[in-house]
Amino acid sequence: MSIDAKIEERKKRWSKFLELDGSQRFMHWIYIEDEASPAPLPNPENKKARIEYAWMQYNFQEDDAIPCLHPYTGTEIFAEAFGCKVYRPEDNNPFALPFVSSVNEASRIKIPPIDTPPLGTLFEIADELYKRAGSRALMRLVDIQSPMDVTALIWDKNALYISLLETPEAIQELSGKCKQPQVDFLEEWFRRYGQDFIAHFPDYYMPWGITLSEDEVGAVSTTMFEKFSLPELIELSNQFGGIGIHCCAHARHQWYSFKQIPNLRMLNLVQPPDVLDDAIIYFANHTAQSPGWQTEWDLSLGPTQFPENAHLVLCSLVSNREQAQRRADLFNRLYRS
Repeated sequence: MSIDAKIEERKKRWSKFLELDGSQRFMHWIYIEDEASPAPLPNPENKKARIEYAWMQYNFQEDDAIPCLHPYTGTEIFAEAFGCKVYRPEDNNPFALPFVSSVNEASRIKIPPIDTPPLGTLFEIADELYKRAGSRALMRLVDIQSPMDVTALIWDKNALYISLLETPEAIQELSGKCKQPQVDFLEEWFRRYGQDFIAHFPDYYMPWGITLSEDEVGAVSTTMFEKFSLPELIELSNQFGGIGIHCCAHARHQWYSFKQIPNLRMLNLVQPPDVLDDAIIYFANHTAQSPGWQTEWDLSLGPTQFPENAHLVLCSLVSNREQAQRRADLFNRLYRS
């Protein structure tokens, strides 16, 4: 089988999985301990290095994942486009610093065009990678925070949570402003690089829709989430034909609301094992799930350890290719029989 045929077969498996096709209930990620040099930090001065590192990763990928071009970022990109200064540690990803603390300051914020740095820089990086790889290559989506998450990066949280109660219309106005350049960016991204892509986190295949992170929900009540965040998530999912959500907040109280999002294709909750066990049951037969982040499962217990209608990504953490092969053989014997 050719490489192109293998990739198409992998895409078909992922599509069946995301569509909750009963014939494809489990996907298996094997993470081999990475001995490669660390990626250059996503800072402006590292633009060329980021391109070359992403190109190297694309050409030397040897596992069973779908190869992709990865113009990776931190969480700061949209907040920076609105005017946030960015703190850039020497040993970690950059993050945005808030610059709004009042309703008056928020009302003066203008919606940035999508060629504003750093968004324009991301298109430059992706364009170069796409030119090298050709139109059949898959792009990995940049790290997109939900509109309310971006609002919480821009608006100092010491004042933000008070404003949620006292001036909710100002929060909704700013969140709406945050959503607009995201929509414009995503529409242009898919126009340039195609509708299917690899999710921003974790790196699963999406044949349609968008993916984003929704982490601020752990700090607000269900009522507030349904007022400020849920309508935007519903709008985005409807506009783009589906959504995958990463959430590492303590947000069990929002699970019912997550179920109200149409076409929720994948849910990645990063929580302690007992919470993940409950989530697997709660969201079974509603959406595909990738529980945790590199959370290893005891494959030898077989599929009966999970609800019969759950669709799950299961992880194995290994240190070499020989261990990876043994884990793959075990998975294929028990989960694909």
